[in-house]
Amino acid sequence: MIAGVTAKPFAIGPAAARLLPFAAFIGLMMAEPLLAGLLGDELDPRWLYGLRSGVAALLLLLFWRQYEELHVLRCRPAALLLAAPLAGLGVLIVWLTLDGGRFVLGGGGSGFVPLAADGSLLWPLAIARLLGSALVVPFIEELFWRSLVMRWLERSDFATLAPAAVGLRAVLLSSLAFGFEHSLWAAGIIAGLVYALLYRRSGCLWPAIVAHAVTNGSLGLWVLYAAAWQYW
Repeated sequence: MIAGVTAKPFAIGPAAARLLPFAAFIGLMMAEPLLAGLLGDELDPRWLYGLRSGVAALLLLLFWRQYEELHVLRCRPAALLLAAPLAGLGVLIVWLTLDGGRFVLGGGGSGFVPLAADGSLLWPLAIARLLGSALVVPFIEELFWRSLVMRWLERSDFATLAPAAVGLRAVLLSSLAFGFEHSLWAAGIIAGLVYALLYRRSGCLWPAIVAHAVTNGSLGLWVLYAAAWQYW
């Protein structure tokens, strides 16, 4: 430390702090074919999901001080203990219902399949996928889509905007964009609307994160139980 200079914690702008974990996750996903080719036989490419989840989690920790809305729990207990879990399960039902035909972009796919050559489940891979989708993805997506994009569509200085002040246009546009981020676009739009309304009505981001985590965690357990890999 230089004399007379006080060290400050690492900080960037509020938009960048909410964008970078999400961008890293999506960017690494898009780079997976290239990374898999570079790795060759050195690493099972299915571990790349764990890599991008880990990178996103590290960025969340790095910028955690800047997520002011997550530091103080301003939500009513009912929003977290009742409304959020019920909303998350409701989205799960929608996800498992609107899962075919015109409601799927590109016809879907085989999904993430954590099986060995003999058909046995590779538990480390499965657990890494489950933890990433249930514990990391809800944070990066809610901070990006709801805290940043939804509020920014309402006002450019979004960080000072209360969730309750977000109008219908911003809710709809952000939910549409969120929906088309997913192959199950119709279910994704409904999920985006549910999480957005939770954020708007409760006034804090935690209920949306909890609901999202319940959806993704429950879906992951269903995938493992039913071997429904297409949902991963």
